[in-house]
Amino acid sequence: MTNTETKKPKALNITLWIVQIILALLFIMTGVVKFTSSIEEQRSQMEWPKHVSEGLIHFVGIIEIVGALGLLLPSILKIKPQLTPWAAIGLALIMIFATILNVSVGETKAIVPLLSISAIALFVAWGRFKKAPIQPKN
Repeated sequence: MTNTETKKPKALNITLWIVQIILALLFIMTGVVKFTSSIEEQRSQMEWPKHVSEGLIHFVGIIEIVGALGLLLPSILKIKPQLTPWAAIGLALIMIFATILNVSVGETKAIVPLLSISAIALFVAWGRFKKAPIQPKN
């Protein structure tokens, strides 16, 4: 393997770690907000919470937190690190479903950010599945 070939996976690995950390922080924050701010406050600030149950809002918050942990912990601990790209796919799907929900209730300003986050999560999945997978502990 040439020096250039060695640098590409290393640079991609570093990039993936940075993106994983940023995504995890984003999803932890949004997941926690779904629990710490009142449902009335959420419904006054955004359109989509007006159209779903409180239980669904809390469920999505849990999924976001678990997904965020899945982006980091399996790879950091090197225990079942193949779960990291699956967590990224799950979070991308959550963002796609969020886009569909937002469009269905007429809240279109969130489309670009939601789809961008989904694309970034899919980048992590691709990188961790194909280009820079984390190897488990032996």
